[in-house]
Amino acid sequence: MTGVAVCSGSVSSIKSLWETRIKKTKQDLQKQQEQRAGVGRVRHNWEDRIILAKLKEKVVTEEGRVILRIEKEEWKTLPRALVHFPQLMEWQLHRVGLQTIPRFVSSFENLLVLDLSRNAITEIPKEIGKLTRLRELLVSYNRVQSVPEELGCCENLEKLELAMNRDLDELPSEISNLKKLCHLDLSMNQFTEIPESVVSLPALEWLDMGGNRLQSLPHDIHRMENLHTMWLQRNELEFLPDNICYMRSLDTLVLSNNKLHDIPSMMEDMNNLRFVNFRDNPLTYEVELPAAPKKSEDEEEDDREMFGRDFMRVYCQEARKRVNAMLNMHRVNPPESNYTSELNVTLEAVAESAPLL
Repeated sequence: MTGVAVCSGSVSSIKSLWETRIKKTKQDLQKQQEQRAGVGRVRHNWEDRIILAKLKEKVVTEEGRVILRIEKEEWKTLPRALVHFPQLMEWQLHRVGLQTIPRFVSSFENLLVLDLSRNAITEIPKEIGKLTRLRELLVSYNRVQSVPEELGCCENLEKLELAMNRDLDELPSEISNLKKLCHLDLSMNQFTEIPESVVSLPALEWLDMGGNRLQSLPHDIHRMENLHTMWLQRNELEFLPDNICYMRSLDTLVLSNNKLHDIPSMMEDMNNLRFVNFRDNPLTYEVELPAAPKKSEDEEEDDREMFGRDFMRVYCQEARKRVNAMLNMHRVNPPESNYTSELNVTLEAVAESAPLL
């Protein structure tokens, strides 16, 4: 019995010893983890302080506006620490390799200008719609493939630039809700038509859709009543709608490098046009302008600007002359009709059959 008791005591002691060691090991591991976490927090806080200090150097104040300005540095993403600067009114980040617009951009309620041109941005987040005070969104020379419908909620947006995004070929219908948008740059993309949402913009004054794949213009293009400048160079336009003649505010129209075969004759009466360019189009008729008297250098520059308008008028006049000449050439007198003789025969027959009075 004594031996058994001794054995039982030994087993209990060993078990207790192991339990104590396991408990101590767990405590040591927990302490190490806490230490690592503490070091991580310290490191994280230290990194945040470094980032904040670096960002603070990029914040300037100009004409009462607080601006974040970064150029030609490596910032593929923007740190969340940026929310510590809620007073920012402009972001100007050019050539920094930025790949995404952070979703926390919605935290910057005072933002008026978001200029992220010449980066590598592939997406505009839907949170952009919460920036109701935003006036300018400049995302040209990026890789944006689509525009979120939420952009239509930016009710104070006046300027939108999406040039040279390569694969961009459509806009959401909600864009027409931008009642204050007056400047729109969609050049060097893949649009095959001017979106209906663009035609419906009531305040639009300046439109650039050069370098796309436009094949035709909307028949109701004259609805763009306030448009004064339209760039449509380097597209695939083959004709112009007659209603373009009713764009009374239009004073600059660039149509060079298209596939136009003719100019609507009514465009001759577009006295509001100050500058128009039809160069490098396969127009049906070749016309020459009369030589102008030699003038000063400044006046010659003005002449070059007016050249397209003068060309348009002379072309319309020449086209009208040729059409009239062609009609006259093919015009022949109608063949003598048998109508008169037939009528006489009929009258004689009626006279013979009529009763004598």
